[in-house]
Amino acid sequence: MRMVDLIATKRDGGELPTADIKAMVEGFTNGDVPDYQMSAMSMAIFYQGMSDREIADLTMAMVESGDVIDLSRIHGKKVDKHSTGGVGDKISLIVAPLVASIGIPVAKMSGRGLGHTGGTIDKLEAFPGFDVELSEEAFVNQVNDIKMAIIGQTGNLTPADKKLYALRDVTATVNSIPLIASSIMSKKIAAGADSIVLDVKTGSGAFMKSFEDAKALATEMVSIGKSVNRKTIAVITDMDQPLGNEIGNANEVKEAIEVLQGKDVRDLKVIALTIASHMAVLGEFYPTFDEAYADLETRLANGAALDVFKKFIAAQGGDASLVDDMSKALETKYQKDFVASKAGYVSEIIADEVGVAAMILGAGRATKTDVIDHAASVTLLKKVGDRVEVGDVIATLRSNKETLDQAIEKMDHAYHISETKPEARPLVHAVID
Repeated sequence: MRMVDLIATKRDGGELPTADIKAMVEGFTNGDVPDYQMSAMSMAIFYQGMSDREIADLTMAMVESGDVIDLSRIHGKKVDKHSTGGVGDKISLIVAPLVASIGIPVAKMSGRGLGHTGGTIDKLEAFPGFDVELSEEAFVNQVNDIKMAIIGQTGNLTPADKKLYALRDVTATVNSIPLIASSIMSKKIAAGADSIVLDVKTGSGAFMKSFEDAKALATEMVSIGKSVNRKTIAVITDMDQPLGNEIGNANEVKEAIEVLQGKDVRDLKVIALTIASHMAVLGEFYPTFDEAYADLETRLANGAALDVFKKFIAAQGGDASLVDDMSKALETKYQKDFVASKAGYVSEIIADEVGVAAMILGAGRATKTDVIDHAASVTLLKKVGDRVEVGDVIATLRSNKETLDQAIEKMDHAYHISETKPEARPLVHAVID
């Protein structure tokens, strides 16, 4: 294999043979293929795309570049979920205990947040003492015991993807569906689950702003899953405004707990039940989605999922007493209200702007080395479609840094108020199976 010949083939719209894709990824991982050649290949893929076969080959080459987690000692059908991320996305904190409450094992690896999109691991560390680095034996035993565990990603999981993503980030080739799809699916496949449910976001706060792009990505990822014998479903959900009313870390945990206690936070509840129901069907617990949805909704109301969540926090060393009272984790030095400057209806909330406001307050990272303030938060008191009058409090901002005025400026850009009430967007746009 000559890397320059592969680059030329892809540059001219040709297909790369399976063996050459595997050799290319191996060479890049071990340093034989230099960054400048892989950058050229990434740009060629960005412009020319890849066939379904090529994307599946690239995915599996990245899977095989590092560790593959063996979950065979965990009893039952293992079902994983992945979200493409968004502002206020705390769905995993609801879905995992809900699915575990019916006996389906959830052995999940999650990441940290970078930028304004918070990671599940960051949120869970709002519980003092919570351990995200369980040994493989402890991880397996916990899932067999209480049916769920969530840990950070292992150091040698898909190293090729880590190297390639870092390169794409600095060469303007991140936004390529073949590269995004193979990146996401390589990690999910390496994590060892039997089946995968993908929560693909679309809207102003999503990576895929348009429904068409979200559908293309979802379709590609489902195709990859099926090509390697993983049952895979993608649900395209709305991220045109933040999910729920809380953005931050500890306060998102608080809101997830409230949903597990039976509170009807409409968008969170509907999307969580939808994702959980598809997981339950893939886990072969229910024959149909409708039966799963009805029973899981009951489990939200009766506290069964909340009980699993408490056991999960305690099992991983976290202070489970906070599940009953998160107030200690929410204390900050500073607080400021954002108020409406005119009357009307909230017609739009640009989720990205709210996410940046939360990051300014300390809830997110501008760089990987930044330290998260778990208590920094934005609470939305008005969502799209709500009526506001001049002076109404629209949102409350909290921080331990004196950056509230900067964050308020972002909130001013985020909220749009009009004279007419906007039409409601669907929470679930499509299911790709």
